[in-house]
Amino acid sequence: MALTGRAGLLAALGIVVVLLSPQPGAALAGICLLLAAAIIVDLVFAGAVRPLRFHRSGDTLIRLGQQATVELVVENPGGRRVRGVLRDAWPPSAGATPRVAQVNVPRGERRKIVVTLAPTRRGDRSSVAVTVRSVGPLGLAARQGNHQAPWTVRVLPPFLSRKHLPSRLARLRELDGQHPALVRGQGTEFDSLREYVVGDDVRSIDWRATARRHDVVVRTWRPERDRRVLIVLDTGRTSAGRVGDAPIPLAGATGGGGGLLVRPDPRPAPGWPRLDWSMDAALLLAALAAKAGDQVDFLAYDRAVRAWVGGASRTELLSSLVNVMAPIEAELIEADSQGMVAAVLSRAKRRCLVVLLTDLNSAALDEGLMPVLPQLSSRHLVLVAGVSDPRVSAMAGRRGSVEQVYDAAAAEQAQLGRRRITARLRRHGVEVVDAPPDDIAPALADAYLALKAAGRL
Repeated sequence: MALTGRAGLLAALGIVVVLLSPQPGAALAGICLLLAAAIIVDLVFAGAVRPLRFHRSGDTLIRLGQQATVELVVENPGGRRVRGVLRDAWPPSAGATPRVAQVNVPRGERRKIVVTLAPTRRGDRSSVAVTVRSVGPLGLAARQGNHQAPWTVRVLPPFLSRKHLPSRLARLRELDGQHPALVRGQGTEFDSLREYVVGDDVRSIDWRATARRHDVVVRTWRPERDRRVLIVLDTGRTSAGRVGDAPIPLAGATGGGGGLLVRPDPRPAPGWPRLDWSMDAALLLAALAAKAGDQVDFLAYDRAVRAWVGGASRTELLSSLVNVMAPIEAELIEADSQGMVAAVLSRAKRRCLVVLLTDLNSAALDEGLMPVLPQLSSRHLVLVAGVSDPRVSAMAGRRGSVEQVYDAAAAEQAQLGRRRITARLRRHGVEVVDAPPDDIAPALADAYLALKAAGRL
């Protein structure tokens, strides 16, 4: 049961009557009885909310930054009209509108309410409950009840770095020799035979084919295909830090659990977590490697395997990746590097390119990855990619006050630590990509193309 503002207004008027009455006690008792009787009558004639039935339909998959439409059908099998308000409760990050809707459902009929979701975070967004408040004919009291109408919308990563894919594919075609400029790459996989022209490397001459054709013939090469790329995503505590500016606003909303109203959060949107930037870079690399003819697998790990995609076809790779990435969240625990390396070695029996997306935090890597790195680099080609924080670089350049000088010293020390760990990784034969959030995806793609061009992959 719930009382409306009209009941409060009548109670306030009753207080005025009591104050002006020559017999306040009798007036108070009479007004209380009248008000209670009116409330009881209103509740008796209000439509019942318990028999209501709810059905949903609409979108189940969207990308972050898009809007989803979910339809809620209210069916009234009861004997009286249900008139009042309805709240379809979703998590604040789902961005559901309208939050409260007016309902007027005659007996035996249905009404449809369209809810628009504008999620501000990726992952699974599920409806919490549907609360209906049925007001009586006098408007003094209402019946209220909660119902379950489950529905889940999966919000996929937005893949913002897709805009860099055409330029990288053009470079890949150039390496493959399929570009109109006919520039040949320095791969080690045989491509075709053609007649010798002035300027060709004499080491590429195929003497047997030359003898058969009675003309000088050279071999052409292309970067290797059907190689394996294993992308490893570190989901430990260092991936939870927010860096850069959020390309898609992340400001949520706050509200109570049992009320019918919620209020938007006025705070500005923070940056994306490192995990999301790493996912975006992984998607660009996976799309590029699939186009290059390589087999791409994906592993998310902190102290256990959070996600695994193996053996996906090139046409289904991206859809598989975004689906398993969507619900992954950073775990506020230290990643188990030894377990991660063991998981990689158990899944990659043959030599392949292992791309580890983690934070180049010197303290974390010194205690975690560095002791077990030789086990991995001795069997595989390893590339470590980390997202740097542009705010640290900006902080290092400020000298306007005493506080800024101290901040700059701390920023310089952090950058020095990243440079030292990068140098140590390279001494172990590991390729390193360290770039700010907006550049990490294209920089990782460029590193992959450089390995292709050098014939190392």
